[in-house]
Amino acid sequence: MAWSSSLVVFLVTLLSIALLLLLYKQRSKESNSCIPFKWPVIGHLPSLIAQANKIHDWCVDILSHESSCSFMFHGPWFLKMNILLTCDPSNVNHIFKLNFSNYPKGDAFNEMFDILGNGIINTDGESWRFQRKLAHSLMNKHQFKISIVSRSREKAEKVLLPLLDQTAEQDKVIDLQDVFGRFTFDTSCSLVLGEDPACLAPDFPVMPFAKAVEEVEHALFLRHTVPVIWWKLKRLFKVGSEKKMFMAKKVINSFVDEIISNRRSDNCMTKSDYDLLTMYMKSLREDELWKGYFESDKYFLRDTLLSFLSDGRDTISVALTWFFWLVTMNPQAESKILEELRQDQVTRDVVGELVYLQAALCESLRLFPSIPFTRRSVLMADILPTGHRVLPEMMVVVPIYAMGRMKAIWGEDCMEFKPERWITEEGMIRHEPPNKFLSFNCGPRTCLHFNDDVHGKV
Repeated sequence: MAWSSSLVVFLVTLLSIALLLLLYKQRSKESNSCIPFKWPVIGHLPSLIAQANKIHDWCVDILSHESSCSFMFHGPWFLKMNILLTCDPSNVNHIFKLNFSNYPKGDAFNEMFDILGNGIINTDGESWRFQRKLAHSLMNKHQFKISIVSRSREKAEKVLLPLLDQTAEQDKVIDLQDVFGRFTFDTSCSLVLGEDPACLAPDFPVMPFAKAVEEVEHALFLRHTVPVIWWKLKRLFKVGSEKKMFMAKKVINSFVDEIISNRRSDNCMTKSDYDLLTMYMKSLREDELWKGYFESDKYFLRDTLLSFLSDGRDTISVALTWFFWLVTMNPQAESKILEELRQDQVTRDVVGELVYLQAALCESLRLFPSIPFTRRSVLMADILPTGHRVLPEMMVVVPIYAMGRMKAIWGEDCMEFKPERWITEEGMIRHEPPNKFLSFNCGPRTCLHFNDDVHGKV
C-alpha cells in the first residue's frame, strides 16, 4: 500500500503544478504587466519555468520597468532560490569592485560549473589569486603576445578566408557560427595546447571534444533554470541532460589528459615554447606553490587548460558571429568599416587605429555580450547602492545582455546598433567604465588581457 500512497502524492503534486502553470498563463493573458506574479509558497518560479526559452529578453522586460534596473526574484522558500537581478552600474561597481571580497563566486558556482574543477574561473580567495598571478605573468610574455597575433593571422589567411572564398564561389550556404566556432577552437588549441586539431576544414570534420563542449553548455544553461535539487537529482541518477553532460565530461577529460600525457613524454617540447601548456609545465617545475591548492600537477594543468579553452573558444566565436550579423543588417556601418580598411594597410601596428571597426565591435558586444549573465554569492548581509538588501546564501545575478538594453543606462536608442556612440568628437574611441560595459568583467576579475584603463577598447 505504501507505493500506492506515494503514487497518489506524486499525482496530486503533478496536477497542482500543472494547475499553477495554467493559472499563470491565464493571468499573463489578462495582465499587461511585465513584472512576474508572485505566488504563495513558490514565489516567481512558475514565471521562470514559463520563460526559460527566452530568459534573456524576459530579464530585459522586467528590469526595464524597474527604476533601479533591479528586481528581487523569490523562489520557493524551501529551495533557497532568492535571487537579486540587477544591472544598475552603481550596484555592479559595488559588487565587483568596491566590496569584492563579500561577493565571491562561491561553492554553489563551483558545483554548478564542476566541469571546470578548481581552475581560475571557479575559485576564490588565495587559490584564485595564485592562479591569476601566474596566468598574468605567462600571458604577458612578449613572445606569447606575438604568438597570439601570428597564429590567429595564419589560421585566418591560410584556412578561414580561402574556405569562405570557396563557399562563395560555389554559392553554398554555411553556418557561420559553426565556422567561427571551428576557427576559434583551432586557434585556442594552438595557443593553449600547442596543437592545431584542424577542425576548420572544407569537409567540416566532426570533433568529439567540440561536440562534448556544446553538450556541457546546454546542460549548464538548464541548471540555471530549475531548482538546484532538481538538477542534482538528475545528475545523481544520470538522466536527461545530466546524462549527456556526464558522457561529455568523459570525452573532454580524456582529450585534455591525453594531450598532457603526450607532452610529458615529449619532455615539454613543441614546435614553439610559447603555448600555455608548455609554459605552465615549465613554471610548475620551477615553482611548487600550486601544491597548496591542487592534489597533483595533473589536476592543476587539466583544470587550467579547460578554463582557457572554454573561454577562448566560445566567447570569441559568439562575438564574431553576432558582429558579422549586425554588420550585415546595417549596410551603412559595413560601408564605413570597409572604407576605413581601404585607407590603411592593416598590420598589427595599425589595427588599433581602426577607430570605426573598434567602435562597431564594442557596439556588438554591448548588444550581444559573449557571456549574457554573470553571478555572485553573498557572504555577509549588505545594502547595495540602490537600497536593496542582500543576505548570506542569496545569489546576485547581473544580466549583461539586459544591461546593454537599458534606456536608463544607454539612452533611448539603446536597442539600435550605433557604433558612433563609441566615438568621441575628437574621433577617438570613447571610454566607458567597466561597471557600465561589463563584457570584459569589472574589478579584480577583469579579463586578463584587459584592465579598467582600456575598457571600451577592443
